[in-house]
Amino acid sequence: MHFQSVTFDLDGTLLDTVGDLAEASNRMLRELGLPTYGEDEIRLFIGRGINVLVERCLTRPEPPAAEQLDRAIAAFKRHYAEVNGQFTDLYPGVLEGLQAWQATGLPMAVITNKAAAFTEPLLERKGLRGFFSVVVSGDTTAHKKPHPEPVFHACRVMGCTPERNLHIGDSIHDIHAAKAAGSAAYCVPYGYNEGQAVSAADCDALVGDLGEALRLARTC
Repeated sequence: MHFQSVTFDLDGTLLDTVGDLAEASNRMLRELGLPTYGEDEIRLFIGRGINVLVERCLTRPEPPAAEQLDRAIAAFKRHYAEVNGQFTDLYPGVLEGLQAWQATGLPMAVITNKAAAFTEPLLERKGLRGFFSVVVSGDTTAHKKPHPEPVFHACRVMGCTPERNLHIGDSIHDIHAAKAAGSAAYCVPYGYNEGQAVSAADCDALVGDLGEALRLARTC
C-alpha cells in the first residue's frame, strides 16, 4: 500500500455527535432565555469547533456581542461536559472499519476541531481510544482544520510523511487540511458539511464507509 499512516476526522466521520451538540446548545440557549433549535438546524452549524457553533446559535440574524458570546461559550462547555457521549452513536461500519485498518499495522490518528477536554472522554466512552496512537484536538496546535497544521502534527508524532498519509473525513474542511498538508483525502458522504454535500470531484475518493476506504487504499 502506498500509504504509511491514516488520519480520521471524528464528528461526522466516526461518530454522529449531533445529539450531544444539540442538547448542549439548547440547554445553553434556555439558560440565556433564547429560543432553541431543532437537531437538523444544529447539524448545519457543526464543522468549525465549539466557538463557531455557539456563535451560529446566537446569530439571529446579527452576530452576538463579544460579552454575550463569551458567556454563551462558557455555558455551552458546562452543559456539553454533562452530556458528552450520551446522545452520540457510531456510524454504521465504523467499528469494523477501524478494526480492519488497525489490522494493517499502519499508525492511526484522530484529527478533530473539538477541544481535548471533550475529545478524550468521548473516545473513551465510545470505546475508540485504543485504535489511535495520536489524538489531535482543536487546541492541540495553534490552528484548527482547514489549516494543515493538525495533519502535519499528527504525521510528525506518528513518524510518517504527510505525502504518504491518507486523511478520511466528511467535509470540505477535511479536504482543505489534507490537501494543504500534501495528504490524500477520502470523504464519506453521511457526515456534516455545513449543509453543503461533498462530491467525488472535491476529494481523491468518495467512499461509503471506512471499509471501502481501506479496499480502495490497498489499490494505491
